[in-house]
Amino acid sequence: MLDDKVRVFLKQKGIKLNQLKLLVGVSGGPDSLALLHYLWCKSQENHLSIIAVHVDHMFRGEESFAESQFVKEFCREKDIPFEMTQIDVPAYIKESGKSVQVASRECRYAFFEEMMVKYNADFLALGHHGDDQVETILMRLTRGSSGDARGGISFMRPFGKGKIIRPFLCVSRQEIEDYCIAEGLEPRRDPSNEKGIYSRNRFRKEIMPFLKKENPQVHEHFQRFSEEIKDDEAFLLELTVEKMNMVIEKKSAEEIVLNINGFLVIPMPLQRRGIQLILNYLYKKKPSSLSVLHIEHLISLMNSPHPSGSLNFPNGLNIVRSYEKCSFFFHRQAVQTYRFELAKQGKIELQNGWTMIMEFTNSSNYRSSAHTLLLNREEVSLPLVIRTRQEGDRMSLQGMEGTKKVKDIFIDRKVPLLERKEWPIVTDSKGQILWVPGLKKFNHTVRQKSNSSYILLTYIKSNDLLGGTLNEK
Repeated sequence: MLDDKVRVFLKQKGIKLNQLKLLVGVSGGPDSLALLHYLWCKSQENHLSIIAVHVDHMFRGEESFAESQFVKEFCREKDIPFEMTQIDVPAYIKESGKSVQVASRECRYAFFEEMMVKYNADFLALGHHGDDQVETILMRLTRGSSGDARGGISFMRPFGKGKIIRPFLCVSRQEIEDYCIAEGLEPRRDPSNEKGIYSRNRFRKEIMPFLKKENPQVHEHFQRFSEEIKDDEAFLLELTVEKMNMVIEKKSAEEIVLNINGFLVIPMPLQRRGIQLILNYLYKKKPSSLSVLHIEHLISLMNSPHPSGSLNFPNGLNIVRSYEKCSFFFHRQAVQTYRFELAKQGKIELQNGWTMIMEFTNSSNYRSSAHTLLLNREEVSLPLVIRTRQEGDRMSLQGMEGTKKVKDIFIDRKVPLLERKEWPIVTDSKGQILWVPGLKKFNHTVRQKSNSSYILLTYIKSNDLLGGTLNEK
């Protein structure tokens, strides 16, 4: 029964065992021992090369070492190459502060990856089964997981230079136990699997019996659900990346800035996934405390009628809304005030990612825009100064009497607070403000005369900050 199910399952997944080289993670328990035996039975007819790999986590002293020797002897009898290591996981937990499950998994997978390289293996086969899938999906839904994490355990995923596969996801725990009995296998039992301190054990003992009573084949339905979720998420992810790269205004390893107006016209299912993409990009490792509730709070912030607000996410991620922009960053270096002088043609690269270019020209024909300024050379006191804003800055504007505070110009134009401190101000050598690039020009008229000479200032982005996608680190 198990043999037929696994064979059909692997065929559906496009996995042919012929002439492959497989590592098999073996603890000595029923799941992994049955998997090793199953693949060993297939090895000769399929010219399949298998290597058993085992990790003694050193939690139970002689008992766990005895399990490693049991696996070693099992492999010796069946002429299966065997690799093992002992890792002092308790010491690693003490040093790193990580949980038992996380620390054990990290140590175990590090050894597996090392063996993948040593043997140049195609796959690492692990013994996760259908009941594990049910437990994993329910646990993740309970703690608020989102996206394809709700789909539980993947049948196949990249690992090192090869891939991980899980051939037993199509069968139940009981079917594996029956296989062990039928094949005369005597697996070892880890007593920690009976302890109620682990959440998985509580799901296994309290929830799984109820589900199995309702439907003995519930694991098959959960596996189908898992595959549908992962397929749907892959399709939606493509759409999300396309939409998000149209509204991202700044992207770096430390910060992402998006346009809120553009973001809010994206359909809600893609909005949620877009936020997930940003979080995946910025977090080197996403904290377990991050949940779907954080995403809902963030979407509420961007829909708020108030023009500004902020949120603090786990591990120090700051999210600041200011008018139509929303910034995500872990920490910001204090904005350094700057002052540059331009007395001749040249360019200055500013810390906000833009460049100021000054050119001399004899022609008054140019493409006028908010990012260009033309001045009569003989009417301007050089050098021109490009600096950060100062308290009390005021300028005279075209079409109005008196002067206006630069601060009020920023407010009127809804410039985000985080950008105001590094926005350039252009003055002449006497301190008169000539231009707030992209926003306002001072009250002047270019006088066109024969043999006139002009100064042309251009304010442009230094590089394409939208290069790449959110899927690229």
